[in-house]
Amino acid sequence: MAETADTKQHHAEIMRVAEPDDGMRLDRWFRQHHPHVTQGHLQKLLRKGAIRVDGRKAAANLRVVTGNEIRMPRALTSPTESAAVGAKRSPQPRLGVSKADRKLIDSLILFEDDHVLVLNKPQGLAVQGGSGTRRHIDGMLAGMQDRFGDRPRLVHRLDRDTTGVLLVAKTRAAAAALGATFQTRAAAKTYWALVKGVPKPPQGEIAVPLVKASGPDGERVRRAAPGEQAKAMHAKTHYSVVEQAASKAAWVSLKPTTGRQHQLRAHMSILGTPIVGDNKYEGGLELPAENMSERLHLHARRLVIPHPSGTGSIDVTARLPEHMRESFALLGLDASRYDSDWADEGR
Repeated sequence: MAETADTKQHHAEIMRVAEPDDGMRLDRWFRQHHPHVTQGHLQKLLRKGAIRVDGRKAAANLRVVTGNEIRMPRALTSPTESAAVGAKRSPQPRLGVSKADRKLIDSLILFEDDHVLVLNKPQGLAVQGGSGTRRHIDGMLAGMQDRFGDRPRLVHRLDRDTTGVLLVAKTRAAAAALGATFQTRAAAKTYWALVKGVPKPPQGEIAVPLVKASGPDGERVRRAAPGEQAKAMHAKTHYSVVEQAASKAAWVSLKPTTGRQHQLRAHMSILGTPIVGDNKYEGGLELPAENMSERLHLHARRLVIPHPSGTGSIDVTARLPEHMRESFALLGLDASRYDSDWADEGR
């Protein structure tokens, strides 16, 4: 989510853009963090220069990046005060979710304490809302304040079809601390992927800057071309082949040191070994085995991060989703060496 710090000026506040919101439009950023502020009131403040990004006037369609400082009237951070400075209405997020969604969230919990919540995100469930997306984890959590005591805040994001470890802050203070930790790259993230072909060399680093591009299947990223460095996003991923199935597929461990949108998916495609089931990045055609799931084979396996309280650390591992287990078995890859849950089931 976003880090908050009072400015020296009495009537202003600064919020710092954190990793989950990298690349988001400024007006959508406001809808996410201050849903009580109407679009019309936001546009008025932007025209007047009352809202600034890194000290400069900004337009509603500006794409914010991690670390941007968004300065705004302090009244905007309170729904009741916001109404007093011009907002016509202050709709609050709808409280309450269905019993099925409550049960789902509870079933996904890998770790919980007074500060954080760690979920094992399933395939196909969006983390945040967007165009045409009404059911998502962020919305479910917002409707469970009676369960968590506050509005839980996302600390990072996973793509809709990526599974695995998702970290959520249960308090504003925890969100600020964890957001700062992600910015300093102190969080160690490990992903497991099944890729088409075998990366060469079998272990290495890929540091290819990325730029956003549009395509017939929606927004994606690609390698930055010469002359695009000014708008390119620095992206670095360490990879290692764990096991391979002849030359047709490989189980790969991925450790990103940056957190760009679609970074792992794009980097594996650039390496010539796209992730199985990834239709955006050439991984959805000619699957390595018959009867293999066409779902994305990318899993956020483990997260190790300093605890936001300042004491100890959080170290959470998520078991492989069923479709990846089945694909591993089809190819003769033995994930039971590392996935204790699978081993315990006798697989």
